[in-house]
Amino acid sequence: MLGERFHRGDQTALTDMYRLYAGPMFATAFSMLGDREYAADAVQRAFVQAWQGAAKFDPSRELKPWLYAITRRAAIDVYRREHRSAKNLSLDVSWEAEALQADNPSLEDAWQAWQVREALEKLHPDERRVLQLAYFDGYSQSEIAKVLDVALGTVKSRTARAQRRLKELLDHLRDSDPLDASS
Repeated sequence: MLGERFHRGDQTALTDMYRLYAGPMFATAFSMLGDREYAADAVQRAFVQAWQGAAKFDPSRELKPWLYAITRRAAIDVYRREHRSAKNLSLDVSWEAEALQADNPSLEDAWQAWQVREALEKLHPDERRVLQLAYFDGYSQSEIAKVLDVALGTVKSRTARAQRRLKELLDHLRDSDPLDASS
C-alpha cells in the first residue's frame, strides 16, 4: 500500500505519490491562487512538508485528503507571503478564494470547497476539462473548442452535461448545515 511505503520513508513512494497527486494538488493550489508560478510553489512546499511529516502519517488513513489539506495550507502560506511582500497577488474571485482571504475561513466554507472538489473529480475528464478552461482559466466556449480541437457544439454539450451533473452532485449543499449530523 502506498501510504505504508510512504510512512516508512520509501522514496519510490514519494515518486508514486507525485505521479498520482501532483496534478490535483496543482489544480487545488491554482484555483486558490490564480497564478501558475505560485501554485507550483505551493505544491512543492506541500510535498516537502508531506515528506517531512511522513513518519507521522497514519498509513491506515487515505493519502488524498491529507495531501489536500497540506496543499491548502501551503497555498495559504504562499498567498500570505506574496500578499505581504508584493501586494499584487490577485486571487481568483470565486467564493472559495474570497473565503481564503479571511484570516479564519469558516468550517462551512472549507466543507463546501471540499464537496465541490469531490464533485468535480466525479465528472468525466472531458467535462471537467471544459469547466476548468471556462471557469478557472476564463476561456470562452469558442476558445475552448480551439484549445481542445473539438466542435463548438461539443463544448456546449459537455458544459451543459457537466453543469447538470454538478447540480445533482451538489444539490445536498443547497440547504444543509455541515455541522448538523441529522441533515
